[in-house]
Amino acid sequence: MTQTSLTQRRTEITGEMVQLQEHVEKLRADLEEQRKLVATLLTIIMEEADGVQSGAAPTIPNQPKRGYCM
Repeated sequence: MTQTSLTQRRTEITGEMVQLQEHVEKLRADLEEQRKLVATLLTIIMEEADGVQSGAAPTIPNQPKRGYCM
């Protein structure tokens, strides 16, 4: 290979590396967004109906103890 072709190949590889780095950064940002979403969903799933995680949800008078949802 000649010096010119080696320089051209180095330039091509450098451009490809820049594109790959940009793609990796985009994937990292997407991953962080997904982590936040999962954390939010898990928080919602684990939260009780009254918004308190103490297990002390109030009961509604004159209602059956089972079979209803707040």
